[in-house]
Amino acid sequence: MEKSSKHDAAAQQLAKLQRANDAKKAASDYEAAALALRAKTEKLKALREARDAAAPPQPAATKRRSKAKGKSGSLSDWLDGQAKEGRNR
Repeated sequence: MEKSSKHDAAAQQLAKLQRANDAKKAASDYEAAALALRAKTEKLKALREARDAAAPPQPAATKRRSKAKGKSGSLSDWLDGQAKEGRNR
């Protein structure tokens, strides 16, 4: 029994060390990916700013206004019109 408990303790210690190493590797991978992303973002920002400085964007075209419709009547006028046409309800 003593032999197996020593073996189990050694296996647990080994597993613990492996988890710690995996955690360190994962953290370094995460940091490397974040650093690469920041570098790429800075590069793209510089390219965008250079492009915009060379040829500023054109102003947006003004929106056309639709033709104004005649003044809409009141609700009572509309109801009176409906009643004259025979639509009481």
